[in-house]
Amino acid sequence: MELLRSNLARVRIPEPTTRIYKHECCISFDTPKSEGGLFVDMNTFLAFGRDYVGWNYEKTGNPVYLHIKQTKKTIAEDRPSKRPTLLAIGIDGGFDNSDPQYEESYEIVILPDYVNLPFPFVELPEKVRLAVDATLMAEAAERKEQVASWTADKKLVSKYAMDLQQLDNGVVVSPRGWKCAKCDKTENLWLNLTDGSILCGRRNWDGTGGNDHAIDHYKEAGYPLAVKLGTITADLEGAGNAIFLF
Repeated sequence: MELLRSNLARVRIPEPTTRIYKHECCISFDTPKSEGGLFVDMNTFLAFGRDYVGWNYEKTGNPVYLHIKQTKKTIAEDRPSKRPTLLAIGIDGGFDNSDPQYEESYEIVILPDYVNLPFPFVELPEKVRLAVDATLMAEAAERKEQVASWTADKKLVSKYAMDLQQLDNGVVVSPRGWKCAKCDKTENLWLNLTDGSILCGRRNWDGTGGNDHAIDHYKEAGYPLAVKLGTITADLEGAGNAIFLF
């Protein structure tokens, strides 16, 4: 456990916009179903098979990995077959799903000596537990890319973005420590893309949220395009409603 604690600085807790690869090795075709399983780098969130995780360690120096292994479940051959009552597959009352089922197991692996620690395990450092939980709960980047290739939605360009005016007013936006320019709000903040002002969003019906300063600024200045801070990402599918037109 001390070995893991000494490497906590190399463990990151992924943000909602972090791209996490956990279904296939970035170099080979190894998956969690492969004999050696899959190793997810807990700093870069790239996945590697057993033959390439050592190479990644030598290249990056990142020693902490989440090892994901899927093992095929054994199903009794003599189990009675039920007559389906629903026109469906893989649910109670429907047709049997003939695809094999897998049991997934996890452990923390520390390179270069491949020291194994069980997961879940209450004695693991909180940072590691939070990082692993977030990794397992997040939608895999491979899945996002697959869905994007299926949908292939045409991205529409807003006329406001196409003709966006950006003032040369000397405003420099800090990467952190944001605060509304007109009050003390530090959450639900919006960056105006024309003048760089950072202002709070709408006030909710119950009094929570912002103080409407971003909307008031639009009414006064007429600059319509703003982006919610903390949601800026190159991932168009994951951006959600981060960009707003007042």
